[in-house]
Amino acid sequence: MTNSTLPNATSTHPVLKVDSLAADVMNGDGYSSIIRDIQFEIAGGETLALVGESGSGKSVTANAIMRLFGRGANWNTKGSIEFDGEDLLQLSERRMRGIRGGRIGMIFQEPMVSLNPLHKIGKQLVEVVEIHRGLRASQAKPLAIEWLKKVGIRHPEQKINAYPHELSGGERQRVMIAIALINEPELLIADEPTTALDVSVQAQILDLIKELQQELGMAILFITHDLSIVKRIADNVAVMKSGEIVEYANCQQLMSNPQHPYSKLLIDADPSGLPIATDPSSPELLSAEELKVWFPITGGIFKRVVDHVKAVTDINLHIIKGQTVGLVGESGSGKSTTGMALLRLVDSEGTIVFDGNNVDVLDRKGMLPLRKRMQVVFQDPFSALNPRMSVAQIIGEGLFVHEAFTAEQIDEQIQEVMLEVGLDPTTRFRYPNEFSGGQRQRIAIARALILKPEFILLDEPTSSLDRTVQKQVLDLLKSLQQKYGLTYLFISHDLSVVRSLCHHTIVMQAGEVVEEGPTEQLFTTPKHPYTQQLVTLSH
Repeated sequence: MTNSTLPNATSTHPVLKVDSLAADVMNGDGYSSIIRDIQFEIAGGETLALVGESGSGKSVTANAIMRLFGRGANWNTKGSIEFDGEDLLQLSERRMRGIRGGRIGMIFQEPMVSLNPLHKIGKQLVEVVEIHRGLRASQAKPLAIEWLKKVGIRHPEQKINAYPHELSGGERQRVMIAIALINEPELLIADEPTTALDVSVQAQILDLIKELQQELGMAILFITHDLSIVKRIADNVAVMKSGEIVEYANCQQLMSNPQHPYSKLLIDADPSGLPIATDPSSPELLSAEELKVWFPITGGIFKRVVDHVKAVTDINLHIIKGQTVGLVGESGSGKSTTGMALLRLVDSEGTIVFDGNNVDVLDRKGMLPLRKRMQVVFQDPFSALNPRMSVAQIIGEGLFVHEAFTAEQIDEQIQEVMLEVGLDPTTRFRYPNEFSGGQRQRIAIARALILKPEFILLDEPTSSLDRTVQKQVLDLLKSLQQKYGLTYLFISHDLSVVRSLCHHTIVMQAGEVVEEGPTEQLFTTPKHPYTQQLVTLSH
């Protein structure tokens, strides 16, 4: 391990000290090593960032600290994990339950998986307080409302009675943060806690965590693949690769002078470059005038419409053929709804014109011939890909619907498009769960590309990917655009990605456009306060 001596070692007793930690998992041929010789320590009030790509062992390290491998998981853990002087690996499960969730809080990466879908979020918050503080539900409920307010949940008195599926992705992540912090732990383990959040919400959450850290003297283990977050929050950084810490150093020192080649690779993987050169005189491919999407709210015995959720109001949008338009804004601003409305996947009012055709007047049957020309790549490829279908079936499905090809012709095209997006065609009979996140996103792009569309809606296609994988996918999108003259609507909350890919950018807030213009101009001279805030936070 490079820089193996502990940076900024304090004279105070560390809250957490991990020494020679290793974890092996049983497979058919015996044990396989997942993490090896992990060593670090965190003092009260300090933040250690654990950085690396998917599969590097970051989350396994966190789960080892929390003893979350579960019964029958066939894990073999060695080494020591000292928390406040006690080795967690030697404690009974009963003693560990008293520490887990109380003295050590954890924010998980996937809130929809971590929150119980059958219970209201209020019950889940109250339960944590009841178990660890011994308060009655009536005493714990005001505390739960207070913490929902602290993490930025609007109307917490109403939202406390909501189920997880009734909240947005950003709201669910905030609830997870509230659950982790409500008992004011001595150690917080944050496993990619801001991955699904837009930059303004991300900044609020990071500021909140730092504020609570100062207030409580809390130690933080912050797991992430985003180095812009590391710069903002970490005192020290441990870089993980293939189950080992390859570099361990002070944050400022590592960012300015990384020693290990892998650390240098991560730092150099930030999105860069400019959008591809296009012909500004190209015709307009897609436009919308006064686009409106309001979802009715019904009430009373007769379910009359009593109000509307105003998701999108009077959007005007023009996309030139061969260009990329970026659509940015916080969660709930109406970005994805706008994209779905343009593809006629949600009902809307207003005029939508695609290549001279008024598509807003078409029914489902009338839209079918245009479907192959207008494709979509979703944010979460694992949810968007059918787990019961092989990759060949997923990619080739559109050809069965739209084209009269033989099975041999379809298989030939599947192999061609897989090569095009950087996938090995020999893997086409495997299933989505056998691929990494970056590979699954390539499968989703191949599925859209095989129909040779003119327009692709890209809905946060890189937000859940590692920086190095994200860069590869962005380079792929640019090369495909250049080769085939593709037109993109790129929905994102990551402005560095937007700057690299988009020719024109539209900023949305609360369902309305607050500013738009050429991307570089919008970045250098933003006019609206909200745009100024987004640009400032992206640096």
